[in-house]
Amino acid sequence: MPVDPNDIKNKIKRSEVANKLRMEKAKLKLKRRMKTRKEEAANPELKEERLAANVPKTLENTREEDDTIVEADDEEVFTSEETDEFASYFNGTTPKILVTTSRRATPATYEFANEFVGIFPDAHFVKRGAQFEVKKVVELAIGRDYTDLIIINEDKKTPNAITIIHLPNGPTAHFKLSSIKLNKEIRGHGVAYAHKPELILNNFNTRLGHTIGRMFASLFPHVPEFKGRQVATFHNQRDFIFFRRHRYIFKDGKRCDLQELGPRFTLKLKWLQKGTFDTKYGDYEWMFKPEMETSRRRFFL
Repeated sequence: MPVDPNDIKNKIKRSEVANKLRMEKAKLKLKRRMKTRKEEAANPELKEERLAANVPKTLENTREEDDTIVEADDEEVFTSEETDEFASYFNGTTPKILVTTSRRATPATYEFANEFVGIFPDAHFVKRGAQFEVKKVVELAIGRDYTDLIIINEDKKTPNAITIIHLPNGPTAHFKLSSIKLNKEIRGHGVAYAHKPELILNNFNTRLGHTIGRMFASLFPHVPEFKGRQVATFHNQRDFIFFRRHRYIFKDGKRCDLQELGPRFTLKLKWLQKGTFDTKYGDYEWMFKPEMETSRRRFFL
């Protein structure tokens, strides 16, 4: 009968017994692993069966069931997307983006805005005057044929939010902005050129996620210039949207290396509103509230 270390009152003796049992357990585990390795070397099918059965449980693959998840054959969603606000941009319309900041922005926000505007091939940065309300900026942007307006907000002299307004009829999305790293803070970063990048949208699985994904897609031209080998990625994981930009480099026809171009940042959706920006009378399609987080396995995108 094995000895339980918890029954031993002497601290030194209890520690010795516990260490001995731990070493014996590790030896048995190593012995089993070596035996399994030898068997799998002789029969590779055993390894395939083990890996197929040994799928780790994560928050993503154990997420709560959601009726709004879009399946590959959901014709209702795809039919509605053919006539939504972004449909024209998937049929060849070129985006034209106006980027600005909150009023009286600080140098840190301007520095981020300078790199942010370089992400989009057809974006222009305009410094915002203190007298211009958001609604007035929207009117001016529509009058100059911009298709999107992006406002970078700040708090305590640090960029902390981004508002994307699709013109002329919306929708409007507001995101929390965090984990910013500028080019100079990324070790070994490359230099981005004016080529139109390829776009990767990952894990936007619900109807809300599809809307946000299409909003991001409408910010980029839909005919990338492959010569530039540049890729912009929006990766959604647990409702946090991670942005990265890379250049891929092929080597020997077998290997592909990545060089990050920057900047990098993280977004989290706070609300989605129909129409253009109107916090007082606007019709909200979705708004995050703390009481909605009933479980760590509940996600909305």
